[in-house]
Amino acid sequence: MLSLTVLGSGSSGNCAVLRTERTCLLVDAGLSARRITQRLEQVGLNVGQLDGILLTHEHGDHTAGLEVLCRKHEVPLFCTPLTQETLMSGFEKARPRWRIMQTGAAFQFQDLHIECFPVPHDAVDPVGFLIQDEDSRLGVLSDVGFITNLIRDRLKGVHTLFMEANYDGPLLEADTKRPWATKQRISGRHGHLSNEQAAELVQHLAHEHLQHVILGHLSEDCNCPNVARQKITAALHSAGVTTAQVHCANRHGPLPWLEVARRANAALAPTVVVPSLEVAPVVEDLEQALNPAPAPTPVPIPSPTVQVREEEDSGYQVMEQLGLWSSMRAAG
Repeated sequence: MLSLTVLGSGSSGNCAVLRTERTCLLVDAGLSARRITQRLEQVGLNVGQLDGILLTHEHGDHTAGLEVLCRKHEVPLFCTPLTQETLMSGFEKARPRWRIMQTGAAFQFQDLHIECFPVPHDAVDPVGFLIQDEDSRLGVLSDVGFITNLIRDRLKGVHTLFMEANYDGPLLEADTKRPWATKQRISGRHGHLSNEQAAELVQHLAHEHLQHVILGHLSEDCNCPNVARQKITAALHSAGVTTAQVHCANRHGPLPWLEVARRANAALAPTVVVPSLEVAPVVEDLEQALNPAPAPTPVPIPSPTVQVREEEDSGYQVMEQLGLWSSMRAAG
């Protein structure tokens, strides 16, 4: 079973961690290495348990802790070739263990099936993730300027969605700290998602098995957790989904662990009361005495020929194989 927590998320830094019985991965490392270590301990983990770090893109609020983490610990970094090329110049002493993934391709890592897909943002090669095990389907959508049809398609059917809700439209417009050009960059097609855009995507993806929507990267000045939560909840309700929980990730501390999908409960066997051998004949005789059945009139009925046709179950096919995990490249 796949579980997720967010160690911290906001404009100043973003980092989440997911785990199964076999695998533990960071998603981005935008907090300091010290803070990541402390918050891992708060959720019952340590850096030595990490099997790797998935990177969405190279911006500092998603990579600030990488250099120190990789210098002190041999943690593999999963990223695209362009992201690797951009980050390599920032590693002065560390020699990361690069694991190169191709945008749009899927690969298997231990008990997880991971697919990265392109998203619009002003980074060199930003990606979102679809991460699955046998029971769970997790969507990760970080910095995104607008929702593409590809994003909608890749995130269809997720049990938990961890996505950006950076700003609220009216609050950004009324903000006096940011110049007009910055506001245009934030709200542009390669900037960030608003509450309204996030709500639109959630409404499109809503289904009865959606368990959690986790909102991240909330602007401290131009958004409000209550406002964001209310808009996403309203979108879910308008789609007829009332059981999914909406959470706002905090920049100052980790969320509790959340199971990505609902754990299946073992089906209870029906209780059948069978009379004992001593009681059954007595009950049967009493019923016959109180309700004597009339003698049936025999009517000859020809036995029809019954043809039984067995049909094979169609099964569930994987409709698309996007690619294979490329070979490992080590930094020089």
